[in-house]
Amino acid sequence: MEKIILYGANGYTGKLIARMAREHNIEPILAGRREEAIRPLAEELGMEWAVADLEDENALDDLLARAPMVLHAAGPFKHTARPMIKACIRNGKHYTDITGEIGVYEMAKVYDEQARAKNIMVMPGVGFDVVPTDCMALHLRNRMPDAVSLKLAFAGLGSGLSHGTATTMAEGMGQKSAARVNGKITPVPLGHRGMTVDFGVKKLFVMSIPWGDVSTAYTTTGIPNIETYTAQSPKTFRMLKYQWAFNWLLRTSFMKNRQLKKIKSRPAGPTDEQRAKSISLVWGEATNAKGEKTEGRLKCVEGYTLTAISSLVIARKILDGNFKPGYQTPAGCYGEKLILEIPGSEFLEPNT
Repeated sequence: MEKIILYGANGYTGKLIARMAREHNIEPILAGRREEAIRPLAEELGMEWAVADLEDENALDDLLARAPMVLHAAGPFKHTARPMIKACIRNGKHYTDITGEIGVYEMAKVYDEQARAKNIMVMPGVGFDVVPTDCMALHLRNRMPDAVSLKLAFAGLGSGLSHGTATTMAEGMGQKSAARVNGKITPVPLGHRGMTVDFGVKKLFVMSIPWGDVSTAYTTTGIPNIETYTAQSPKTFRMLKYQWAFNWLLRTSFMKNRQLKKIKSRPAGPTDEQRAKSISLVWGEATNAKGEKTEGRLKCVEGYTLTAISSLVIARKILDGNFKPGYQTPAGCYGEKLILEIPGSEFLEPNT
């Protein structure tokens, strides 16, 4: 089996990836910042382990010398991605991660030229953020090459949030959302738009959020106007109309620390049984300048399960020499059918 560095292996999603890795002929070296968090998991799974702080360049260099690529699973990535990307470029190692943060994608693009010079790939977002939505974006662009606007929405039925996802959301409390407007990422109020979407399996109300495709779908498709949505209750959507009055409070350290304390008191993430019973849904709509539209629908396995599998599918491709140097997006590199390599994924018809 070929080795990769799995950094953040002790997190909820990191553990899922570690446990599935050998199914993809991959032997991860489990890594993180604290021995007491990494070593027990490594001993349980019979895997190598290592400790390296992201602020210690020498330790990172020693770690990266042990494998040709890093699968980075330690968020929030706005704090952790840059030092690991820099270490990968310094050592000529491929970089992937499971972020969904717009700012991280935009930051990673800055390293495109340096990555090309080292013949390595930098691909953030190899999980549910943003593999299925990125594939949907390219699917619709291929069907409507003259599209000028794109809407993407996703929903999870029956699952929950991990500590890592919830922590990232907590750090964004009180902040604005974002959309792509005429080619530029533009701040907009969170939940500034809402609508009911037919996901094929079920009709759900969705509201606009700052999903990673505001960055990645533009790179993949070139479509200049992009909005991203997730399923949410109409009540929450209506409450957000008054967010201007309390955003200042949500941004305070007191409120964020209070929310983080609540997160730590909850289960680390959905149970295996919950994940097995859950599904993920993706919807997309592309529109051209004439007002003509085309829609697409996609059904997948539960989001964390998908993240573990898709990150390993992409790691396997990189280890096999199937990669493009520089900054890349999942569908931009591997095509719209990448999502179909994840068991349980299917485009739903009719796609009108």
